[in-house]
Amino acid sequence: MTLLGLLDREPSHGYDLKRDYDTYFGREKSLPYGQVYATLSRLARDGKAIAGPAEHGEGPDRKRYAITEAGVKDVERWLSEPAAPEPHLQTVLFAKVVLALMLGRPAERYLDLQRAAHLARMRELTELKQRGNLVDTLLADHGLYHLEADLRWIDHTAARLDLLAQAVAR
Repeated sequence: MTLLGLLDREPSHGYDLKRDYDTYFGREKSLPYGQVYATLSRLARDGKAIAGPAEHGEGPDRKRYAITEAGVKDVERWLSEPAAPEPHLQTVLFAKVVLALMLGRPAERYLDLQRAAHLARMRELTELKQRGNLVDTLLADHGLYHLEADLRWIDHTAARLDLLAQAVAR
């Protein structure tokens, strides 16, 4: 939907879509070219986008894709629907703590390691905020707020490990 939304701005080549996606949305995981072109093919197949004629120039021929009316409707519908609230109740973090307790392994140690990993990531995001632009700052804030909530949960859980161990004991 993000690529389709980018097409709603203006007709674009796959290269341009990848560049814009990576700039605004793919901060830590850029979009592979193969995924861009596979998505454009599916959008064209499904009537959401249409490929223009091959354009000749330096390098291989390129096609400029444009959004169709059906594609615009899909983008409008997607933008008007709220995203599913996260996080989900069954997280990897929770599962590791419970399994460690069930298996008689040191859940405290895991929580300490996880806390250290969260703090390291928070330092990285804080540096990004200091040197980045507004987009970087807002994305870093989003990540920081989630990490802060996780840290609160880690502390809360660490204080109750004995009770949790009793609850999951056979």
